Amino acid sequence: MSIAERKGRHRAERESRIVAAARAVAEREGWNAVTIRRLAQEIEYSQPVLYSHFENRDAIVAAVAVEGFQEITVALREAARGSTGQRHALENVAMAYLDFAFRRPALYEAMFVLPTNLRFAEAETRPELRTAFETLATVAAPFCVDVDVATETFWAALHGLAELERSGRIRPSARVERIAFVIQALIVSQNSSPDRSS
Repeated sequence: MSIAERKGRHRAERESRIVAAARAVAEREGWNAVTIRRLAQEIEYSQPVLYSHFENRDAIVAAVAVEGFQEITVALREAARGSTGQRHALENVAMAYLDFAFRRPALYEAMFVLPTNLRFAEAETRPELRTAFETLATVAAPFCVDVDVATETFWAALHGLAELERSGRIRPSARVERIAFVIQALIVSQNSSPDRSS
């Protein structure tokens, strides 16, 4: 292994440790506890070392979010694979999305709530983000005329439901009924669109 390869590997290992420490602190204590100083103490690196890997805390949050998009993609694909029929896949993916948001609140917050430099629906969108969106699109597509609009709306509905339930503003006991309503609305609106009848 060349010196450059060894340095690259060590750099990647340090970045991985920084991201893992940020996730661990956020999961235990919330994102307010995640600071450059705190992470430096957690992994016993100097603050300048952390800054040599990440420009600021937001960049660390973005790295955590990217991991989150990889993980949610796996969860959504597994939910779709275990389904019998297209509508069942849509339901299972919706429930898996909400389950992910509730089981990994700090990770979900990094992905969708905290400020990052991650961009969606643009030419420079990272592949991890695109793949997560495409996984939702795959289960929405059989019911859609405009797959992108339907997927964005489906995703927005799931995110809204997740955030409202996570903050205690809606009843957890009605989760299944709400998902059924969203799915029915998606199917009906897409099937009754003008493009569908022409």
